[in-house]
Amino acid sequence: MKDVNRFLSLGTYAIAGVSRDPKKFGQVMFKDLRKKGMDVVPVNPAADMIDGVKCYKTVGDLPEEIRGIIFMTPKEETLSVAREAIGHGIKDLWIQQGAETKETIAELEKENINLIHNQCILMFWKPDGIHSFHRFLKKIFGGLPA
Repeated sequence: MKDVNRFLSLGTYAIAGVSRDPKKFGQVMFKDLRKKGMDVVPVNPAADMIDGVKCYKTVGDLPEEIRGIIFMTPKEETLSVAREAIGHGIKDLWIQQGAETKETIAELEKENINLIHNQCILMFWKPDGIHSFHRFLKKIFGGLPA
């Protein structure tokens, strides 16, 4: 939980791979986190604005105050985007389920970063509804990070 708590204390975040489609999970998650008070901006090379918020084309375009990044990217793109984030000075990475491969995780574990994976951000940032229930189940059955 130390790594999760560190990530959640950063203050400003980006989500790489926020979809322009309001029905896709990336945009649903983006809207939910914003509604719950997270200071988060979208990254999508094909959008200028998402849900009324300026969208950055690349992680390299992000302002300096962005300290953490959540990945909703297609899994075959996650490693290259993560390397771009690290090169841009972002050392706190949260890779949502489905955005990772074993190879990506193995490569990123070699870096000097705070890497969180195999966890859903919605179970940790002011969880409610189904995400609160999932967190409860993970706690009972030992699935929460140590």
